[in-house]
Amino acid sequence: MTHREHRLFPRADRYLLAITLIWGSTFTVTKFALVDLSPLMLQGTRFFAAALMVGIYTWRDIKATTLASLKAGIVLGVLLGAGFALQTIGLVETTASKAGFLTGTMVVFTPLVQLAIERRRPSLGNAISVGIVGTGLYIFTSPAGGTFNSGDFLILLCAVVFAFYIVYLDVFTRERFNREIVFYQFVTTAFIGFAVAPLLGAQKVVFSSTAIGAVLYLSFFASTIAIFIQSKYQRETTPTKAAIIFTMEPVFAALIAYLLLSESMSGVEALGAGIMFAGLLFSEIYAAMVRPDH
Repeated sequence: MTHREHRLFPRADRYLLAITLIWGSTFTVTKFALVDLSPLMLQGTRFFAAALMVGIYTWRDIKATTLASLKAGIVLGVLLGAGFALQTIGLVETTASKAGFLTGTMVVFTPLVQLAIERRRPSLGNAISVGIVGTGLYIFTSPAGGTFNSGDFLILLCAVVFAFYIVYLDVFTRERFNREIVFYQFVTTAFIGFAVAPLLGAQKVVFSSTAIGAVLYLSFFASTIAIFIQSKYQRETTPTKAAIIFTMEPVFAALIAYLLLSESMSGVEALGAGIMFAGLLFSEIYAAMVRPDH
């Protein structure tokens, strides 16, 4: 793994935080899209469009692809596809802001997955930060913070799958980032959406201006741009640190849902968000003060 910069919010962390803002907006955009598109049809359409974009950009890499890159792309695509399927279906039954916070629970699962797969323990600073962020998430999802329904459960499973995705992305890109693996991820994710959709009954497909706009935003910004940045720069940090940064996704999701959907947070939920942000700041300050893991 490459050496990281010894300062607060180094380059990789800034890029990951930027795509976290984009991902935070997707919960609201997805809510708009689900009015006209069934969850898995939205997933298939979104990632099919993203695959076309990436395919044009990485065509030379795709022609020279290796079996290792193909395997990595398919494995990551299965995890990405399963995670998005759970998340998108779950969004039908819960709010955009709550979905964002539940997705953030991947910060609790990631160090456990990292330890099991890579046999690497998180640093002391990351472990403390996970505890702080986990406390914030517990406060948010406690009975005082709201009810827990079937949609919430699916998104919690999505968080587990995304934890595996973060760790395996580190495994496959640690030595080198091959751009074509993004293309294979998107093809696999789109295939999962289109293949599973008919199994869930009649599908709703209305390509309204809102649906088209949402698909273009999700496929270009939230998929193509964001996954490229994550795949390229996450390798400069640790999986656990990346998961801590990604917990800001629900904070951004709640703010955007408040502005566009008029969804409001209770005082308990706001307290949980504040504690989560404190956990992120602690991880950055700790990393800037000591020699980071690599």
